[in-house]
Amino acid sequence: MTDVARLARVSIKTVSRVVNGEPGVHPDTAARVHEAIDRLGFRRHAGASTLRRGTATGTLGLVVEDVGNPFYSELNRAVERVAAAHGSQVLTGSSDSTPDRERELALEFCARRVDGLLVVPSGERHSYLAAEQRAGTPVVFVDRPGGELAADAVLVDNAGGTAEAVAHLAARGHRRIAFLGDDAGLFTARERLRGFREGCAKAGVPYDERLVRLHRPTERGVGEAARAVLDGPGAATAVVTGNNRVTVHLLRALATRARRPALVGFDDFELADLLDPPVSVIAHDVAALGRTAAELLFARAHGDTSPPRKVVLPVRLVPRGSGEVPA
Repeated sequence: MTDVARLARVSIKTVSRVVNGEPGVHPDTAARVHEAIDRLGFRRHAGASTLRRGTATGTLGLVVEDVGNPFYSELNRAVERVAAAHGSQVLTGSSDSTPDRERELALEFCARRVDGLLVVPSGERHSYLAAEQRAGTPVVFVDRPGGELAADAVLVDNAGGTAEAVAHLAARGHRRIAFLGDDAGLFTARERLRGFREGCAKAGVPYDERLVRLHRPTERGVGEAARAVLDGPGAATAVVTGNNRVTVHLLRALATRARRPALVGFDDFELADLLDPPVSVIAHDVAALGRTAAELLFARAHGDTSPPRKVVLPVRLVPRGSGEVPA
């Protein structure tokens, strides 16, 4: 408020009255205050008074892509368990992979005085959280790093996982390996594609751009991608999928095919071991991802002022049958 008052050439009390919608401020003065607020990116932090009193609200904010995705449901439950151990509750919202929706949710949670914020980023611009962070709200990014903000991030070994998938398929004689991934605007999609490329180079497998498709996973989109890489001359004999949504849509597309490619999917999913053939996956501990992020957030909320850190959790190949089909 001091910075706003200085820029608008008014008293802190006047800024407070404008921010809180109190009467008695001249319209021209109020306009100057609002202009200063916009220029400085100031946002009224409803939890600031609570923080000054040395108390907490007992809530965390969690922004994920889609609470309907089992991956994020499991992540949410892990965060809830840690929060419960600290006597806190979790407010969760879905960004639908939209940066504007992510920002809206994150700032709404901050306005509701959450004690900390966990965000699965939909974009790479997070300077909008700088004022909240300075006001005392710790921020931890989950599954992907944020951008334009010095904050902790808890990730998994995306590149290492897809490189291992390629090595596994190459060891069974596959030379035409396709990669079907998520939107290229996502950090995880780009990192998994990087690992796929590196895996091809290490295994001596040709990397063919024609066998790579990156799109937001929908049933129709993945079906079209499957036909593009599996039909015609130079077709792939094996596929690496970039996440559980892509894998499920691909399995639907393969259901009517007499001959199926070998398949290794990134992310495990429910019933993968009961399909015919069971689906080989690059698995990681989703609960550990949520637990690690939540514990790091509580450490920050309780006074940890060490430099921001990046935690990378390991992945592992789970061979079940689909990835063991020879070329």
